[in-house]
Amino acid sequence: MLKPIIALIGNPNCGKTTLFNALTGANQRTGNWPGVTVDRKEGQFQHQGKEITLVDLPGVYSLDDIG
Repeated sequence: MLKPIIALIGNPNCGKTTLFNALTGANQRTGNWPGVTVDRKEGQFQHQGKEITLVDLPGVYSLDDIG
């Protein structure tokens, strides 16, 4: 069976890393300004007996292509 993967995607400085830290027990750096998370981070947590991979991504302002 495939292991679930959840990606945290959203605007800069909206709490993605805080949620990541709370769920995974990690201690990634946070700040009240955009640009703190610059690399993707992965962690695991358990929910209802299943191990889930959580991916923390840098903030994005848009999912539209540039072209």
